[in-house]
Amino acid sequence: MYEKRWAYKSVPDQQVVKTLAGQLNIDNTLANMMVQRGICNFEQAKDFFRPQLSHLHDPFLMADMDKAVARLEAAIEMNEKILVYGDYDVDGTTAVALVYGFLSTFYPNIEYYNPDRYLEGYGVSLQGIEFAAQQGASLIICLDCGIKAQDKVKIAKEQFKIDFIVCDHHEPDENLPEAVAVLDPKRKDCAYPYKELTGNGVGFKLLQAYCVRKNIPLTNLYQFIDLSVVSIASDIVPITGENRVLAYYGLKKLNENPQIGLKALKSVAGFNSNMSIENVVFVLGPRINAAGRIKHARDAVRLLLSDNFDEALAFAEEIQKHNTERRGHDTRMTEEALAMIEQDAWLSSTAKSTVLYREDWHKGVIGIVASRCIEKYYRPTIIFTKTKEAMAAGSARSVAGFDLYSALEECSHLLEQFGGHKHAAGMTLSIQNIQPFQQEFDKVVARYITEEQQTPVINVDLKIRLADITSKFHRIINQMAPFGPENMQPVFVTENLTLKYTPRIMKEKHLKLELLEEDTGAVFTAVGFGMVEEHYRRLTQQKYFRIAYQIEENTFNNKTTLQLMLKDIKY
Repeated sequence: MYEKRWAYKSVPDQQVVKTLAGQLNIDNTLANMMVQRGICNFEQAKDFFRPQLSHLHDPFLMADMDKAVARLEAAIEMNEKILVYGDYDVDGTTAVALVYGFLSTFYPNIEYYNPDRYLEGYGVSLQGIEFAAQQGASLIICLDCGIKAQDKVKIAKEQFKIDFIVCDHHEPDENLPEAVAVLDPKRKDCAYPYKELTGNGVGFKLLQAYCVRKNIPLTNLYQFIDLSVVSIASDIVPITGENRVLAYYGLKKLNENPQIGLKALKSVAGFNSNMSIENVVFVLGPRINAAGRIKHARDAVRLLLSDNFDEALAFAEEIQKHNTERRGHDTRMTEEALAMIEQDAWLSSTAKSTVLYREDWHKGVIGIVASRCIEKYYRPTIIFTKTKEAMAAGSARSVAGFDLYSALEECSHLLEQFGGHKHAAGMTLSIQNIQPFQQEFDKVVARYITEEQQTPVINVDLKIRLADITSKFHRIINQMAPFGPENMQPVFVTENLTLKYTPRIMKEKHLKLELLEEDTGAVFTAVGFGMVEEHYRRLTQQKYFRIAYQIEENTFNNKTTLQLMLKDIKY
């Protein structure tokens, strides 16, 4: 097990902290945390704690938005067939449900399409373009893909007379596709003020712009905002700026009056309480993804578009079965992958990366297995499986701070194609190139990865005392939600703690502790999942220790108390 590194956020300007504490009538501990997150005055605090839909940026600030809206207007005026095309993951399927769902409320000459993960692969496919042509479509709106589809966009135009509006959020190449419009805030020539939208988010901006142009009430669009929060949570993008506004109102809709399909999915998952971003990530996201991983992403879109609860329940139950099957593959493949590492002297000791291949692994689960391997062997990881004769597909995951995409660029001569970003990527290569790629990739990682990047890190907001934790303190922290990347749920450290009673073991793996802060007399219950093996013996041998933790509410027998969820213990 890796010794985790505790990284403390830098101490902010104490004069700014003091002023903010006075303006907001909060203590310095909370004000410190606000300033660390870039909230330095009353106005910024108001925007942060009370997000408003009116804070969403003008969509016409995005490069090509005028062209995109003009082409969409023309298509609708001329009754052209429109095809809404989206990737097969959560972002792509929710984006299709959003754009198709909204446009189809007033425009019936519209169809949608998601590529088959196995037969077509990621992005715009020739089969998809041929489907559009068969349907008589003359405009494709593609979502969460398309930024690298230069060849396919050209074929669509030249052979089939089909125009493209690309709505993507991935890193573009030097040359953009020759589409009617390319909407991507990461374009170098795009002055749009927020760069971290999802593919769904870019689709949302297109619809927002269309509403503004046609004087359609934006409330009509906001009916679909719960689809946006599902994409934001599942695509692991920063929950800052515009994403925070969409996530805030998306969660509100998801918890109060969700789309029928999402309501059905919550129901089959047995989730009856209010959802947080974390719940969306672990409950809804994997189920929606399972459709594309195990069968076809179209099943997920069909569920998300359903307007009949009984029908939606049937679709959701089918997706639940896909998810159960996915879990089976996930468990088996992870065990096989870890065994391969442990049986290889180089991989288990000196390698700076993990690259594994087995021809019988399920392509839909290799990304999950890469993430699972990182939990045990903390380093950039790529899992490959056979796709067709002599070819393999890989899914890559990085560790915090290491730029995976740049590393792959240096090995690109061994790859057929690749795409993605700093944290995750996908690629294909010839099976005969797997071993040379493994060696080359490891050399590149070894050249660039730092010592710090090879150690799992716990980012700590503040050092506090248990006596500081009051119901008001926790209430204000709760108002910082929705939590996610770049606005994570706060992590605190408290030192010089001792045990009030002997540690309790729950379900053989988990710890339950009664912690005492001797100088203040404060006592709190703490829970540490999976911590028995690493910490039980040491806790019984050491009198004093320090903990990193988050604060949660625990409701038992209708009584709600605060408890600490342990992230790590040091002695």
